[in-house]
Amino acid sequence: MPALRIDGRAVAARVLADVKNRAATFAAAKGRPPGLAVVLVGEDPASQVYVRNKGREAEAAGFRSEQHTLPVTTGEAELLALVGKLNADPGIDGILVQLPLPKGIDTDRVLLAIDPAKDVDGFHPINVGLLGSGAAEKALVPCTPAGSVILIENVLGPSLAGKHAVVVGRSNIVGKPVAQLLLQRDATVTIAHSRTADLPALCRTADILVAAVGRPEMIRGDWVKPGAVVVDVGINRIPAPEKGEGKTRLVGDVATEEAAVHAAAITPVPGGVGPMTIALLMANTLVAAHLREGLPRPALTA
Repeated sequence: MPALRIDGRAVAARVLADVKNRAATFAAAKGRPPGLAVVLVGEDPASQVYVRNKGREAEAAGFRSEQHTLPVTTGEAELLALVGKLNADPGIDGILVQLPLPKGIDTDRVLLAIDPAKDVDGFHPINVGLLGSGAAEKALVPCTPAGSVILIENVLGPSLAGKHAVVVGRSNIVGKPVAQLLLQRDATVTIAHSRTADLPALCRTADILVAAVGRPEMIRGDWVKPGAVVVDVGINRIPAPEKGEGKTRLVGDVATEEAAVHAAAITPVPGGVGPMTIALLMANTLVAAHLREGLPRPALTA
């Protein structure tokens, strides 16, 4: 039986609809909407698309949406001054500095300068520490890992007790936080990486397989345990000569069609984890607004 294709767009739409309703309730109670500020330095085309999409979704959710576009020549001091201004703005609940930043700007220093209560990317060491210590309910959690786990829960339910999860990739942005979230749902978690011995054999032990390595179609179909749930976080652009000269197509870190023969459920690329990332950014902004105003953390529907 072919694998269920997990529809990230449909789940993201449910999250965004819930965020919009709760944002309206928040605005009525507090006399202001939740506020999100996105900062873009330079003219990277992919970053421009991401920032535009984030701004559009923020406006659709009823947020106050600000975009600050700075030239590629912007210095670190100028960027830090803008972050400080946004930290001090009571109407801004979330600050996102789009990465990558131009050479000459210390990314860690900029991310560290963001008020942890407004760190809707979940990258500040305080939020990382809260998540790592098991206090995710007090943290702003990175969007892609949070969205990935919601997709898993949509298939398997909120308790993952007894499940073995293998996370391929150990980045601070996806691999480590998704492992922490899975641990908190009682899964037994193994983090694999480039130095892991016999990676294919380890992947075959996974009831839940999360691929986040950034290598096109590295995870082959025969690496997948029959009946596993596969979450493909990768977004890779590869040549597609069948579409014409110079054309490309998007693929994940998993060879989807091969893996779908074995898996019970799998996220496609595109249309799987990607839509969840922006939806969870909106959710994080709503959560930040509530926590900053001393309100209970909203339990969003997905």
